[in-house]
Amino acid sequence: MAEFTHFNESGRARMVDVSAKGSTERVATAQGRVLMTPDTLEKIQRGTIAKGDVLAVAQVAGVMGAKRTPDLIPMCHPVLLTSIDIAFKEDPQPDRDGRCSIAITATAKTTGQTGVEMEAMTAVSVAALTIYDMCKAVDKSISFSDIALLSKSGGKSGTYSRP
Repeated sequence: MAEFTHFNESGRARMVDVSAKGSTERVATAQGRVLMTPDTLEKIQRGTIAKGDVLAVAQVAGVMGAKRTPDLIPMCHPVLLTSIDIAFKEDPQPDRDGRCSIAITATAKTTGQTGVEMEAMTAVSVAALTIYDMCKAVDKSISFSDIALLSKSGGKSGTYSRP
């Protein structure tokens, strides 16, 4: 029978014990895209969305989301984050479906015994959801794509870079 890291001898869920791991600098970067109509992107850029500055609010929400990751994802360790940085890149060129996009990139850092991949991906996800919430009155068709880990470093498993 396979051994699962998040189950104890009784088959019950547990948080993995990381106390024997050494503290190392750990960095993770994730990215995702928010797809929307050209009109919606134009309103974001002009600052005419009724709820306010969409990207400023999404940036704060992404940071807050990263900090709350262990409250949202079962078995995630609380991590003392030393940095969360979120960037947005607008692409006004419509794709083949006529959708423009905003790419969200989040980088999380810590020095500790466990990684920050989940914090980076949560930051991207919460920022994306916030963009939807801020813009849903003008575009309920907003969708998300390609939320993924781009890279991570530190810890026993070393460095990963998405091909």
